[in-house]
Amino acid sequence: MTEQAEIGIFGGTGIYDPGLLTESKEIRIDTPFGKTSDSITVGIYKDRKVAFMPRHGRKHTIPPHLINFRANIWAFKEMGIKRIIAPSAVGSLKQDLRPGDFVLPMQFIDFTKSRKTTFFEDDKVIHISVADPFCPELQSSISQAAEKMDLRLHKDATYVCIEGPRFSTRAESKFYKNVIGADIIGMTLVPECQLAREAQMCYASISTVTDYDVWADKPVTAKEVLETLSKNVSTTKKVLSVLLDLIPQKRGCSCHKAFEEAQF
Repeated sequence: MTEQAEIGIFGGTGIYDPGLLTESKEIRIDTPFGKTSDSITVGIYKDRKVAFMPRHGRKHTIPPHLINFRANIWAFKEMGIKRIIAPSAVGSLKQDLRPGDFVLPMQFIDFTKSRKTTFFEDDKVIHISVADPFCPELQSSISQAAEKMDLRLHKDATYVCIEGPRFSTRAESKFYKNVIGADIIGMTLVPECQLAREAQMCYASISTVTDYDVWADKPVTAKEVLETLSKNVSTTKKVLSVLLDLIPQKRGCSCHKAFEEAQF
């Protein structure tokens, strides 16, 4: 039988080991969609079974456009995971969203190009609703965690997801900021969140601002992103530990009913 867990965490850039779990062990799960990003660490956090997978691989070897999102979500589903917490690194499209701040996305705009975005391609057609893409119960728990830690958390943000792995041109960045009106920009939210919805799993993103995107007339560099992330890794891990204490034992949301009106 596949190792079971209650909560899953996808570690984003800089978060390759949560350092939170006791009695931990590593497992691998075969999926119909190929290999997951890495092995999965399963362990205990205060009597709750938690699973962790680094989204880009433990040595950050997988670029965003080549992440096997379907395999990752399918593996967590196979483990019986009901809720997914998804830290990620983002650029800022607004002056008041400063590097080092945390952001809670409420909506996304998809500018990806080549990704597999559904589990259902052959046997049935599924039109999943992502009008509200994220679990409100998990988002409430994240907000409570931020308040407890006195963190600077921006809510109600719109995340524009681009293909990557390159950063934006100046023209693109100004388009996302001024025409689209998005707040943050990243490369991994889509299709991860919509696949979680297809799997009827709760999902919420915790975004860390690493830089001002190039609309601010300073080119974004990987070095800058990593420097900001390294400063925030310990804070992000602390957020996760506080958050795990605040997530209700039973789901009170409707994420598990996503299929009720999705099938033809």
